[in-house]
Amino acid sequence: MKTTLHSLCLLVVFSLAPVFAADSWPSWRGDLLGSGETNASELPKTWGAKENLGWRIPLPAPGNSTPVVYGDKVFVTQPDPSDQSRNLYCFSREDGKLLWKKGTIYTKEERTHRTNHYCSASPTVEEDRVIVSFGSAGLFCYDHDGNELWKRDLGAIDHVWGNSTSPVLLGDLVIHYHGPALDAVLYGLNKETGETIWKWEEPEWNPEGRTDGFGDRKERGVIGSFSTPILVDTGERKELIMSFPLEMKAFDPATGKVLWTCSGLNPLVYTSPVYNDGVVVAMGGYYGNSIGVKVGGSGDVTETHRLWQEVRHNGGIGSGVAKDGKLYYQDSGGIAYCDDMKTGKTIWKARLPGAGKSWGSFILAGDHIYTLSQAGDSVVFKASPEGFEVVSQANVAEETNSSLVPAGNEIFLRTHEALWCIRE
Repeated sequence: MKTTLHSLCLLVVFSLAPVFAADSWPSWRGDLLGSGETNASELPKTWGAKENLGWRIPLPAPGNSTPVVYGDKVFVTQPDPSDQSRNLYCFSREDGKLLWKKGTIYTKEERTHRTNHYCSASPTVEEDRVIVSFGSAGLFCYDHDGNELWKRDLGAIDHVWGNSTSPVLLGDLVIHYHGPALDAVLYGLNKETGETIWKWEEPEWNPEGRTDGFGDRKERGVIGSFSTPILVDTGERKELIMSFPLEMKAFDPATGKVLWTCSGLNPLVYTSPVYNDGVVVAMGGYYGNSIGVKVGGSGDVTETHRLWQEVRHNGGIGSGVAKDGKLYYQDSGGIAYCDDMKTGKTIWKARLPGAGKSWGSFILAGDHIYTLSQAGDSVVFKASPEGFEVVSQANVAEETNSSLVPAGNEIFLRTHEALWCIRE
């Protein structure tokens, strides 16, 4: 009975949850749908060290996470190798002043890729709290003044390339994927206490072959998901959808019950699912497999709801954006694509000008898509199936593995050297 009452309460909260204000960006991809879309209409289209710069604040060490923005505050996670700390920084949105820094020391060994720095997960924030994952060092909840409300030690995460999945605030739950690892778990936690409401333990995958070049069946190769789950409203129910090795799954967000499973992915996944008009697309990384699936199914929907599968597709590290049934994304080499979500067919592809290579995700503002390369180049182009058309370009000339963040009429950008606020 407790689970039933809890589920009913969650459903009410989900249905009444307001859309976040245009002047905020409270989670990694902005909203619960993970759309990467903002309704802000006056974002800068060009910027640099001497153009449209609100402020630039140096950071102590390289980091990959994307900032989040809420009201008059900007939050970003930051590792500090000098004392082996993992931190949450809170800056004044107006002038970039550091308001507070809170975190934890973690001295145990944790594997990661040399380019995937610790604290790669973005925070998630709402009116009275901010949740942050420090990987193996735990999950922490703070209020907006930096007071610790609770923390959870969920154990070490062991993966050769580290971790980066961001937590999601969903009603009175925190959804958190504690992985990738052989013992990875998807959690639904009480946001007030951090206690476990439900959990789904990921099985040990045994792929029968690779399509992405990262190991054969005998070696098993690199396996794992770096995806962050999204929440989809089908019109009849809410589905919490996430990409895992080899398959995409939908869960009842209130109970953690698996609603449907669709196979067809490869064993290594970087991007989050992208949803539009009844179809959700999941993409494997580095020429892995991609699939398009109709939502709303039950059980194994591979034969009934999978619309298409592309083996050795174009997906990279960053997540794309959707508009009018078209998916816009880029591979890690700097090629942008426009695909039809219902067929998987590529409508056009074009090389992004500038450095191009990117780990960042697209953002969508009206009819414009914003990109960010690893060299600090940004390209703004039209979200149109008619063809690739550049609107403007910008450059901060600093390396980054992060994504742009739009909020109101400002853009926030995190590089390995600094946090930038761009405003006209």
